Amino acid sequence: MQWHRLHNRRSMPWKGEPDPYKIWLSEIILQQTRVEQGLGYYLRFIEAYPTVFSLASARDADVFKLWEGLGYYSRCRNLLHTARTIVDEFRGSFPADYGQLVKLKGIGPYTAAAIASFGFGLPFAVVDGNVIRVLSRFFNNNTPFDTLSGKKIFQEIADRVLDTKVPGAFNQAIMDFGATVCKPALPLCNICPLNKNCLGFKEDKVQELPLRQKKAGKKERFFAHLIIRKDGKIWIRERTEKDIWRHLNEFFLVELPSADALLKFDALHFCQDKLVNTQKIKAFPGIFGQALTHQLIKSRFFLVDINGSPLLPEEGKWIPETALPQYAFPKTITRILTHDGIFSL
Repeated sequence: MQWHRLHNRRSMPWKGEPDPYKIWLSEIILQQTRVEQGLGYYLRFIEAYPTVFSLASARDADVFKLWEGLGYYSRCRNLLHTARTIVDEFRGSFPADYGQLVKLKGIGPYTAAAIASFGFGLPFAVVDGNVIRVLSRFFNNNTPFDTLSGKKIFQEIADRVLDTKVPGAFNQAIMDFGATVCKPALPLCNICPLNKNCLGFKEDKVQELPLRQKKAGKKERFFAHLIIRKDGKIWIRERTEKDIWRHLNEFFLVELPSADALLKFDALHFCQDKLVNTQKIKAFPGIFGQALTHQLIKSRFFLVDINGSPLLPEEGKWIPETALPQYAFPKTITRILTHDGIFSL
């Protein structure tokens, strides 16, 4: 806390923010997202939706478009659901109760503790990656932090060391300390004010901690995207099934069983056999990859010009090429859409 008062210079727009809505918004955006990336999104969301009422009344498509590029789109779905719950069931005020907060969609123990401590001064310890790193090194605890037992142990330690008189300030202090002093790489151990009592430092274990359990490899999936164009319009559909990219838009998609099948995919014959006779077809060069939490997506793209009536899923629709920027797409597709002259291939 002394370091926090005298030396902490880490500045972010949500630090010291008393509004539970803005605290909640920042925490949801920063889940599994670097601060540098999330900052711009936070500022844009606050500008577009300054209150929970404005967010709750927003069109889903507009919110998803603003979220585009952040990934983990279930967070965006939960964001809308919880905003509407707060308005409908709590009259627009977040409950000053940890038990009620943690029941809201998308709010787990970490986010509930952040809202409770920062917004209402309640004694709940916030445990993020920075906090785990400090505690693991200070107590020389080699329990893998990403296991159920590890999460429980580090939460218990954080609860034990929490300054319950000023929980919000303490939570901010230990998170910032982990981000700027007890860093993942090249920690500032020699000038660290905790080094005299840090067991990890004394036993030369700092670089080994915290420990993570070994993870299984990611599942690979192989997609061929057909950008079907007719009379200046492009066919798209919204993904509604319980799978990746739910509620985002896509072009006609063919999922293939292997990398070899993706490389050998014959878009011309596929279209002629399954969809419609084609006027012109061009393949984008290369394979595009997108890494998700548990999956690795590899994609190829084909621009397909047609002049007939294709057999396409009923839930899709035709939109002008110029309207594409108004719709939210997965990152793999947005990278394609940002290439200059892609529709003049």
